[in-house]
Amino acid sequence: MNLQARVGLSLMVVMGLGVHALAASAQGFPSRPLRIIAPVPPGGGVDILSRAVGQKLAENLGVSVIVDNRPGASAVIGTELLAKSSPDGHTLMMGYSAHATNPLLYKLPYDTVKDFAAIAHVGYIPLLLVVHPSVSATSVKELIALAKSRPGQLQFASGGAGGPFFAGVLLKYMTGVDILHVPYKGNAPALVDLLGGQVSMMFDTITTSLPHAKTGRLRMLAVTSAKRASLAPEVLTMAEAGLPGFEVQAWFVVLVPSRTPRDIVMKLNAEINKAANDANFRSRMSRDGVEFVGGTPEQADAFIRAEMNKWEKAIKATGMTIG
Repeated sequence: MNLQARVGLSLMVVMGLGVHALAASAQGFPSRPLRIIAPVPPGGGVDILSRAVGQKLAENLGVSVIVDNRPGASAVIGTELLAKSSPDGHTLMMGYSAHATNPLLYKLPYDTVKDFAAIAHVGYIPLLLVVHPSVSATSVKELIALAKSRPGQLQFASGGAGGPFFAGVLLKYMTGVDILHVPYKGNAPALVDLLGGQVSMMFDTITTSLPHAKTGRLRMLAVTSAKRASLAPEVLTMAEAGLPGFEVQAWFVVLVPSRTPRDIVMKLNAEINKAANDANFRSRMSRDGVEFVGGTPEQADAFIRAEMNKWEKAIKATGMTIG
């Protein structure tokens, strides 16, 4: 056998061993407990959904699943931990809206596009636009008109660099209203001040605002999702209320390090879609306001990139910051 033939045979053997090793690793996955990083404190939508998905993965894959809460710096601490984790599918993270907006606000120790791969867009919780009863507006159009007649006098509260803040950015971007942003360290204290009348309005997750709206302590004007919320089907969407194209969600996408083998990504994708299609699971999470999406890893990655592009345009146009 000549030298060229021997080199070619060696390459074929090496390639064959690589394919065999990859297949073997995928067939044996998972080989140890899984860890889902929740880059938030315990409690709240991200943590609750992480634990619910973890429970279903544990049941279906036959391994234990640990939810590892790593809060801090608007999810940056937990996300950096994921970026540094072994790309073998055993460490995942429940990414949420801040994942797409953090690059616009902070200098990050990772690359949001290059360092992660999406497994699946699990779902979202709609936001609810609520105003204090002292605000005279009873519709989105009336609120916009009121804000234009009183520039700089209406305030919207938010709990940091998440969906509620960016919903206010989008409102300003799409309508040109001059509204004052009042930042808080979390949605809970922001909601307390809204209930007390210290601020005019807020985009809040529907599960926390809806009970107050039903008792009359707040007035709900619209939901921010593309379709009406199952928890409040009588409430118009922002698009139906006069702002077509207005869509903001507290969304959830499961992520892994970017070099995770494709077949492991697809196996996890199939398991998460299976969980999302389980009737009992859907019923339980729907009570927490979760609207399910599912789909392929490519669709989830495209969704994140679209979110990044949308918010980059809105931030540049309005010049708004979270401070």
